[in-house]
Amino acid sequence: MVFEMKILPADAVSYKKTSEFTALSVPSKLLHAHRTKSGVWGKIVVLEGALTYRILEPTVEEVLLSPDRFGVIEPTVKHEVMPHDDCRFYVEFYRQKIT
Repeated sequence: MVFEMKILPADAVSYKKTSEFTALSVPSKLLHAHRTKSGVWGKIVVLEGALTYRILEPTVEEVLLSPDRFGVIEPTVKHEVMPHDDCRFYVEFYRQKIT
């Protein structure tokens, strides 16, 4: 099965970015099922190494992220991450632009 990464809406605007995390510094809440708020998208950006991104609903999907492949988090969709030992990453949050 080929996994096709979701895409950010064309009118999405970045409003917040986490600090950089490693496998040792990642907050434990990111390692377990959690979700963004309604209307909030996320972009997982891997700077170094690799990270496994698991989308847990409506069906389980798993994808390996790398510096060449980022992950998109859809609003309110349950997910979790598993950074590999050599991983360095951050999450950037987006909202759709209000017109």
